[in-house]
Amino acid sequence: MTYTHSAAVEAPIEEVFAWHTRPGALRRLTPPWLPVKVVAEAGSLRDGQAVLGLPAGLRWVASQQPDRYDPPRRFADRLTSVPLASMLGWTHDHQFRAEDGESTAVADTVTSRVPPSRLREMFAYRTRQLGGDLAAHAWAAGRANGPMTVAITGSSGMIGSALSAFLTTGGHRVIQLVRRPPSGPDQRLWAPDHPDPALLDGVDAVVHLAGASIAGRFSAGHKEKVRASRIAPTARLAELAARTARPPGCFVCASAIGIYGTDRGDEELTETSERGDGFLADVVSEWEAATAPAGDGGVRVVNVRTGVVQSPSGGTLRLLYPIFAAGLGGKLGDGHQWLSWIGLDDLLDVYLHALVDTSRAGPLNAVTPDPVRNEEYTSTLARVLHRPAVLPVPAFGPRMLLGEEGDRELARASQRVVPQQLAGAGHRFRYPDLESALRHCLGRTGGVPLT
Repeated sequence: MTYTHSAAVEAPIEEVFAWHTRPGALRRLTPPWLPVKVVAEAGSLRDGQAVLGLPAGLRWVASQQPDRYDPPRRFADRLTSVPLASMLGWTHDHQFRAEDGESTAVADTVTSRVPPSRLREMFAYRTRQLGGDLAAHAWAAGRANGPMTVAITGSSGMIGSALSAFLTTGGHRVIQLVRRPPSGPDQRLWAPDHPDPALLDGVDAVVHLAGASIAGRFSAGHKEKVRASRIAPTARLAELAARTARPPGCFVCASAIGIYGTDRGDEELTETSERGDGFLADVVSEWEAATAPAGDGGVRVVNVRTGVVQSPSGGTLRLLYPIFAAGLGGKLGDGHQWLSWIGLDDLLDVYLHALVDTSRAGPLNAVTPDPVRNEEYTSTLARVLHRPAVLPVPAFGPRMLLGEEGDRELARASQRVVPQQLAGAGHRFRYPDLESALRHCLGRTGGVPLT
């Protein structure tokens, strides 16, 4: 069987082809709902090999075909790993045609034993990723002085790994600051307690994402781990940024909307709103204050106050997806609590905005303009998955798992946060409403274009 997916993207053919040649392209194109992991990307689209990890220890090895390599118009790969190659007979031809100076027709033709119905959502997702990323990088190119070298902590996490791939496909270099022996020239050993004085040499920007997960029962030990993984390491990294011989131009640090407290009712919370009360508000306030040494040293600092990130790769949606897919989901308690959220790809755009917009400094709410109540969130997720949502979660459930404090700070938290700074800057969200964001990341568009 042969399946062809065709679409147009608003970018010159040379840039579209170049995007595919850069590290991170395969990671950006792999749908998050598929049970696959990118093990290795092809070093060359002419004669390289890409490897995907599948369940049960299987490997999908795609070998590039030199006889079909014709930049910037074409490249192709073929499935060569056994036993999958004999079972599926997969060949994938990528073709590009310049429509005019500013747009490119992209055609993906797959010959295999996989039914076309199983491929439509995957290739629609790939088109949205390609077009969205190219648009974001074109916007950034008009504001940056060429490609950047960006050092990232927490690069192996859900956000860090996606941000790394996003930046490298845009032509930037990413240096991963890791806490294990480096495995290549794009990794540097980061000792949070005693960072090497040369750690940030040659770096244009720092993105600091590292920190222990806040999910879990709010025991004294868990709370101390959350706090200790953020405050002192951030302060030391900020101090190092300030005293580096050629300091990075900006220091972008993860933060959280937990700074606004556990429940502010229907109040719209902007970057200028007062901080709230509670453990997470205290931690986030200290976390942001720990970046001060960089700012005092003349480095532009941005604190990205992130809402609830939507991706089946991690976070809340990863936990809810299988429950709702089984038809066992429902609202939490009375469902009236506010949920301020953002899609993973939109969060990457916010980080890019923070990196290249030299007028941006201080707190930045990384949420969409469409906060929803829990009952609307659960009904929307159920509708996207074509499942009922009639089984409300009893109040005692989260309390048993998280403890009274964890239940109050996480499960029952209600924050109606709005992205005032981004709105004022004219920032454009890829998926500003919840349904389109969920349909995109869960592969549930049904062939209907997302706007």
